[in-house]
Amino acid sequence: MRDIPPEQSLIEYPSAFPIKVMGQQVEGFVDAMVSVALQFDPGFDAASIEHRPSKTGKYLGLTLTVTATSREQLDELYRTLSTHPMVKVVL
Repeated sequence: MRDIPPEQSLIEYPSAFPIKVMGQQVEGFVDAMVSVALQFDPGFDAASIEHRPSKTGKYLGLTLTVTATSREQLDELYRTLSTHPMVKVVL
């Protein structure tokens, strides 16, 4: 992966950065996503999560707004969420 100089980044750090995560609506999904978010943003507020259930109720979309401090932090957060067994999609 090639580093992008800070002056060429489209994101200013630190900033509030929303990440959309979708998974099956099962017990523990929200708690697991909160746990991941806290690993990368110790000040993450679980009360700020936006919940969007699918029409059938089988899936749950979450918007997690984390405080982004670097490109590396965001890349690692996306990797961690993308490889989590409960996650279907990360945007």
